[in-house]
Amino acid sequence: MDADATLLSPVKTAHNETVHLATSPQEIRQAQALRYQVFAEEMGAVLHGEEGYDVDHYDQFCHHLLVKDRETQQIIGCTRILTSDQVGQAGGFYSESEFDLTPIFTLPGRFMEIGRTCIHPDYRNSHVLGLLWSGLAQFMVMGNFNYLMGCASIPMSAGYEHSSLDRLQSRYAVATHLQVQPRYPLQARPESVSVNEEDVVIPALLKAYLRLGAQICGAPCWDADFKVADLFILLDMANLQRRYARHFVERVQPKPAQHMVFA
Repeated sequence: MDADATLLSPVKTAHNETVHLATSPQEIRQAQALRYQVFAEEMGAVLHGEEGYDVDHYDQFCHHLLVKDRETQQIIGCTRILTSDQVGQAGGFYSESEFDLTPIFTLPGRFMEIGRTCIHPDYRNSHVLGLLWSGLAQFMVMGNFNYLMGCASIPMSAGYEHSSLDRLQSRYAVATHLQVQPRYPLQARPESVSVNEEDVVIPALLKAYLRLGAQICGAPCWDADFKVADLFILLDMANLQRRYARHFVERVQPKPAQHMVFA
């Protein structure tokens, strides 16, 4: 069974935000506008879609998970999900454009890939990021997915250099037989990229991945358009850290004859 917008119940909290899957083209359009604001205007990424919107080939095949401010009806956070069920129509996972995922696909089970995750600068806090993870957890449980994967980006201007990434990879490394190869190794990045190890900060999304129990599957790929080093991340639901399983997953386990609703 693949989770869809008719099954995933909105996650509401005591705060003024809710998380749900997009139910209309207009909501997806708002998410694409937010992505453009964050990736192009804030980060300086080179996007190849239309002006003012981040649109690519994969969007039409993805579920779009959104965090919305209920008062303003503004989309303030988003990520997209490409599942094992849709990947054939999409021609592959987005991550396959950056990595050879052959070792990963030897694993039995169902996969879901997340990507293009961003949060509006006025709402960047642990609550909004937690809402996204709660929505992802509900989606994973409902769809019986075994693995969550995706590319976690590190802006090289944030102070990373090869030694910093090597230490990060070593600490959270996946088993050798599951390591993937980048199609564009990081050493191919322009020499003009400035790094300062004293300023190294792990991005919030990558930190969330790792806290949940995700592992890093080998060397990074250089994304020239986004000017970031992408690490391929794999989260095996069987290895989900217990304290986060209680917070994100166990609270959304299905109950007989009920839709999944949690807050």
